[in-house]
Amino acid sequence: MTKEKPSQPQLPPTSAIESSSNRAFDSWFAYPLRVQPHHTDYAGVVWHGSYIAWMEEARIECLRSIGINYADLVALGCDLPVVELSVRYHRSIHLGTTVVVKTRMADVTGVRINWDYAIVSTDGQELYVTAKVTLVALDRDRGKIMRHLPPSVKDALAKISALHNN
Repeated sequence: MTKEKPSQPQLPPTSAIESSSNRAFDSWFAYPLRVQPHHTDYAGVVWHGSYIAWMEEARIECLRSIGINYADLVALGCDLPVVELSVRYHRSIHLGTTVVVKTRMADVTGVRINWDYAIVSTDGQELYVTAKVTLVALDRDRGKIMRHLPPSVKDALAKISALHNN
């Protein structure tokens, strides 16, 4: 009787990543980019922190695509800092590769705004990264978390939700 080798250990999925991984990526905002040398380590593999910058760029471009300039939100006295971040790295990306960072606003609960992300190959066949980010509305003048989203911010987020949930 031969004993099979145990399979390589697998990380248990987190609930944040599990929910992102199981969704179809067709209703998301797509932000294409090509991996540049400054995104990588000496071996030409994307440095893990680059993915986080790409996600922020995609979120800002998603807002801009529907006419919401992030600077305008800041001018309203509302900042949206990241308070929670969960990232699952599925496979590495190499220098020169073109990928698509997909993002969508998952939900808004009070002053918490949740975004989902998937970084995929341009043909959608390879999944490189999934992530979930939570932002909170912060009153810039007082430096404190707001009790309620300002009406203009709430309206802007409703516009995103309507576009991406259709």
